[in-house]
Amino acid sequence: MPTSAAQPAASVAVGIRGRRRRPGMYALAVTLIAAGGLGGFVAWQETGERTPVLTVTRAVPAGDVIDDADLGEASISLDPALKPFKAADREQVVGKRAAVALVPGAMVSRGQVTDRALVTKGEQLVGIGLKANQLPTTPLSPGDRVLVVSTPAEGQGAGSAGRGADAEPESVAARVVRVGDKQEAGSERVVDVAVPADQGPTLAARAASGEVALVVDPGSS
Repeated sequence: MPTSAAQPAASVAVGIRGRRRRPGMYALAVTLIAAGGLGGFVAWQETGERTPVLTVTRAVPAGDVIDDADLGEASISLDPALKPFKAADREQVVGKRAAVALVPGAMVSRGQVTDRALVTKGEQLVGIGLKANQLPTTPLSPGDRVLVVSTPAEGQGAGSAGRGADAEPESVAARVVRVGDKQEAGSERVVDVAVPADQGPTLAARAASGEVALVVDPGSS
């Protein structure tokens, strides 16, 4: 009988010791969960932090002035390789000109905005309608230096009167101000160029006849 009485008592003691261990285990589990949550929060801060940047809400053709209504804001995880304008830099963009065509939904980066004037003192602005075979396939951008070369009709010669047919074709150095959109396949694209004022009227007359071509002059860009 004494032996039988001792067995229940031993069982109770084991149960009590088992229950006494459980609070410690719970505390350990809570600590591990908290540590895991903290690690996740730190990882989110490192990989999920957002930076407000400027975006394009309305299409802006290259060369046009950027209005406040053309800009929006978005929060992104910023890649160090990107150089967008932050939302706080809005005043640095409004009133400037688009150096390239700005497309709705895209970020506004620093290389896409310029403060260059369309025409400076001593220059005139001339619009030239060009077909696909009259300009390079490489996209033109405002600020590009080009040569507008005369291309007389067959039999007229390349040079001016008195210079002979074998003379080097006449050309006018110009700076691209704006490149118009191409409306339809095979249609003309108008390129606005700034030229010295004394050559503006002559170039406009040649452009009206369509007997010109555009040559990019990379050496002077």
